[in-house]
Amino acid sequence: MTMLVTGGTGNLGGHVLPLLHAAGVRPRVLSRRARTDTPQATYVVGDTVTGDGLDAATAGVTTVLHLAGGRGDDRAAEQVAAAARRAGVEHLVLVSVTAADRLPVGYYRAKAAAERAVQRSGVPSTVVRPAQFHDFVLRTLGRLAAWPVVPAPRAVWAEPVEVAAVARRLVEVTLGPPQGRVPDVVGPQVLSAEQLLRTLLRARGRDARVVRVPVPGPVGRACRERVNLAGPDALRTGGTWEEFVAGV
Repeated sequence: MTMLVTGGTGNLGGHVLPLLHAAGVRPRVLSRRARTDTPQATYVVGDTVTGDGLDAATAGVTTVLHLAGGRGDDRAAEQVAAAARRAGVEHLVLVSVTAADRLPVGYYRAKAAAERAVQRSGVPSTVVRPAQFHDFVLRTLGRLAAWPVVPAPRAVWAEPVEVAAVARRLVEVTLGPPQGRVPDVVGPQVLSAEQLLRTLLRARGRDARVVRVPVPGPVGRACRERVNLAGPDALRTGGTWEEFVAGV
């Protein structure tokens, strides 16, 4: 198997590469700047949004694991899928996000568009939708937890997941055959924003007052209806939020 990984230098990629190495795979990793090769990977220069370097990066590749995310997710997926099609790639794996097609937020809309781009490309593919990572939830709620009075978004629920657990699932599906969209990968618990914040405050030894605040507009309505949560077939895996915040 010859594999290209985009986003291999990021948080998720840092967990994926050692697992691929343990499985006997030394992929090419796309990077926007030149890097020194390591025992785990060889590095090639390219840009998923502009498409620069993608044809060279995908030449001779059988599998592409597209982890790269951020601004221009939809355009990046189009570029990667087009290059994969031209190269005759046999399996393209896309990392999306739970509720990509259900939350009225730009980030989620871009992820949904990325899924459509991969599906339109005709390249055999697998789409994995993880919930928000523990790290991301910590960055988001950590700022609120520092306030003298802590605002907790009312009726907002989440299933935060351990990034290492998502990496394990991604490697499993990437080394297998294309499966289309597979069940979402989420954490073992469904927690309200208030529960997440109170757990974080306890871990930090703070006894701050927590006040519930409404979330207005379409996003608030979607959260109240819990459309941001995964379905009953989701893979619930990894450590808990309480375990995560106790260790940071």
